[in-house]
Amino acid sequence: MTAGTDGTKSTAQRPTFDPTGFPLVDKGAFFEEFEVGQRLSHHWGRTVTETDAVLFGSLTLNYAPLYTNARWATELGHEKTPLNPYLVFLTVLGLSVEDTSERDGGMFLGVESVDFLEPVHQGATLTAESEVLAVRESRSRPETGIVTWRTSGIADSDSAVLRFTRTNLVVRRSAS
Repeated sequence: MTAGTDGTKSTAQRPTFDPTGFPLVDKGAFFEEFEVGQRLSHHWGRTVTETDAVLFGSLTLNYAPLYTNARWATELGHEKTPLNPYLVFLTVLGLSVEDTSERDGGMFLGVESVDFLEPVHQGATLTAESEVLAVRESRSRPETGIVTWRTSGIADSDSAVLRFTRTNLVVRRSAS
């Protein structure tokens, strides 16, 4: 159901094409498809480049020398300039969304913890894996449920570089 312009509920069907004429593709899972202990290996990765790092630093006004000055980073013992950890976090979060919370734009309820385990350097390819930690009913929004995941970001070395726990509302099959 969607809200009409007058605030009433509408049973109008979702459009099958986007405004440019391309067919819409269903992504993400319904609430009923998640169960505690379920593991999700997110199917694509992202190589984070120097351009990504410079753009992220510029857009967030984060010019910490460790992430923007190669000589400074080398003097601190890094082979290459490390990526801003928040760029790594947001990239891994983005990698996990399609399989977890993308369906019908489930409301993001928050991140409970983020552990940065080791630095990631420019040129690393990040992948993500998630585990369902909790699945529960929503008392205030019966058309959704609440799901909590622990997501790990993995770099080229096949070791986890960060872990975080997040929670989203996820639409029920009957509400779509």
